[in-house]
Amino acid sequence: MEIAHTPNTRQPSAHAHRPALPLRIGTRASPLALVQTRDFMAMIGHFCPVLRGMDVFEEHHIRTTGDAVQDRPLSEIGGKGLFAKEIHEALADGRVDFAVHSLKDLETKMPPGIVLACTLRREDHRDAIILGPRAGKPDVEDPFACLPQGAVVGSSSVRRQAQMLHRRPDLNFQLLRGNVQRRLDRTRAGDFDATLLAHAGLRRLGLGGEVDVLVNPEHMLPAACQGIVGITVRDSDTELLALLRGIEDQESRAVSLAERALLDELDGSCRTPIGGLARMLPNRMLHLEGLVARVDGSFLLRRAIEGAPEDAERMGRELGASLRADSPADVFV
Repeated sequence: MEIAHTPNTRQPSAHAHRPALPLRIGTRASPLALVQTRDFMAMIGHFCPVLRGMDVFEEHHIRTTGDAVQDRPLSEIGGKGLFAKEIHEALADGRVDFAVHSLKDLETKMPPGIVLACTLRREDHRDAIILGPRAGKPDVEDPFACLPQGAVVGSSSVRRQAQMLHRRPDLNFQLLRGNVQRRLDRTRAGDFDATLLAHAGLRRLGLGGEVDVLVNPEHMLPAACQGIVGITVRDSDTELLALLRGIEDQESRAVSLAERALLDELDGSCRTPIGGLARMLPNRMLHLEGLVARVDGSFLLRRAIEGAPEDAERMGRELGASLRADSPADVFV
């Protein structure tokens, strides 16, 4: 259902702790968002067998500003928080009980009364290239070598644009937004020589076979928290918070803390190309890498730090401060 902005009859009091059934889940209506939401519901059912077979969940599809405006870059209409603003409004006033998000689309500072309660196990963090008919044969060693001189790349991501232009200043970037299938179709039809999508989303949609080139982090650092699903709730809903703690992936929690702290410390807008990736090493230490750049690729700074997982947030802030201190001021305008 698409959620209506009608007076709420179930609005909790300031002291509410136990949400009434059914539990209402707020989500965007895109195919990927719905897959992620339904996977999450199945996970809860597996964790709590008593809920299996019961009609305890109610899906609410919420149209966000980020979904409604497709003809302009996010940086021109308010940034990544526009994929969560309306959902969190519904959560805050009691029209839904919790919400499912792609964590890379979630702002680092939550609205009052809303908390990031749970992070789920990370899917593949890498970016994937989809090629148009003019592109050449993919090269494992150089993921961008298959693009012809002056290739037209469809993307709305300044992070991807900056990193590719740093290596290939001849490329021509044009705006391409919309759901995954629309971007695939336009690229395959020859409107663009290539586009880039998160491999995690393609895999979740069963479209992993559409990938022509997987881009490893040494060639392109992903967005902070790419491939992670996050769940937000009201901070007063203690029973939901306890339930969600039981299904949280602890490694995803550590890496997302580091990556979100990095992003928050850099205080970048959607106009600022920022990449961030934390990984747990075999010795159980946390390796965090961060990147800032100019959109045109003329400046790019990339650094890494290692530490204990319990220091994830401190590591993110330390690396973010280091990157900011040694970057030109215009990078963050």
